[in-house]
Amino acid sequence: MKVVFADAQKKHDPKSFLSSGAPQPNPEVPERAMRLLSAAKQSGLKLEKPDDYGLQFIAQVHSPEYLHYLQNIHTRWSRIEGAAAEVTPNIHPDRRDGGYPLSAVGQVGWHHYDTSAPITANTWESVCWSAHSAAHAAMLVVEGAAASYALCRPPGHHASREIAGGFCYLSNAAIAAEALLMQHMRVAILDIDVHHGNGTQSVFYGRDDVLTVSLHADPVRFYPFFWGHRDERGEGAGLGYNLNIPLARRTADDDYLRALDGALARIAAFDPGALIIALGLDAHEADPFEGLAITTPGFGRIGQAIGRCALPTVLVQEGGYLSESLGANLSAFLDGFNTAHRL
Repeated sequence: MKVVFADAQKKHDPKSFLSSGAPQPNPEVPERAMRLLSAAKQSGLKLEKPDDYGLQFIAQVHSPEYLHYLQNIHTRWSRIEGAAAEVTPNIHPDRRDGGYPLSAVGQVGWHHYDTSAPITANTWESVCWSAHSAAHAAMLVVEGAAASYALCRPPGHHASREIAGGFCYLSNAAIAAEALLMQHMRVAILDIDVHHGNGTQSVFYGRDDVLTVSLHADPVRFYPFFWGHRDERGEGAGLGYNLNIPLARRTADDDYLRALDGALARIAAFDPGALIIALGLDAHEADPFEGLAITTPGFGRIGQAIGRCALPTVLVQEGGYLSESLGANLSAFLDGFNTAHRL
């Protein structure tokens, strides 16, 4: 298996975000990628730099309005007298069927769910290469690889077609899915991040060619709060093609694996040609967000269960924040997956 990563993904380095109304150090830092890359290499994965796919796959997922915004907003924001160094919203619309603002401040509010996706001068370059890593890993599978690992940083599963949030800007798993659909009629996405992948869900909510399944801490008291509930099943052609499995806070290995069995059974019934894993490692018991309580050996068991699906698989990195266990958790997952994955 190869790990796909570009050095430009490290350039995005915002210094803060708002949490409970207070500025806090941003936990989505370049060091995350370095620790994960080191762990991937220790598990025997070979590094491959992604090709530049331009907007080929990105524009299949995101609106032109949003992409124009991401490319230009930092320059526009920098012209505002007294503005913060990093682009952060201070207003949000209460509806999305109204007029689109011309003001930079208004557009920032329109295009952000929350205050946890600040934009710096280097954000656009980094998020593009993160998306290229997802697309490239998918293309490796299209070209015959049994599996690949996209070390996507910044992550992507909270980004919808035109809204950033939760440290996410471009929907990397969705971009990988569009690449896989070049070869396969049906693709499944399984999100095992501690937070619900509301952006990925929204991209495919009305479609039946991509099944979206997510296991996550129950959003009734956990970010993203408004999405990820059991009754969200899709709409229109997509009704029945979205499955959310919210879990009680601090759910540990055995209960998690029983829930995972249900998720994998739904994927098997969909009979996809390929599988994408939105690989959040923040379900770990020592992760700063403290949502679930998976152990490091537990990630190995999760990897084994997923590997036994025996599907062409793209692993797309999502969350997992700095702790002493971060690299070990990735290694455990990869080792378990590689042990069980046979095509």
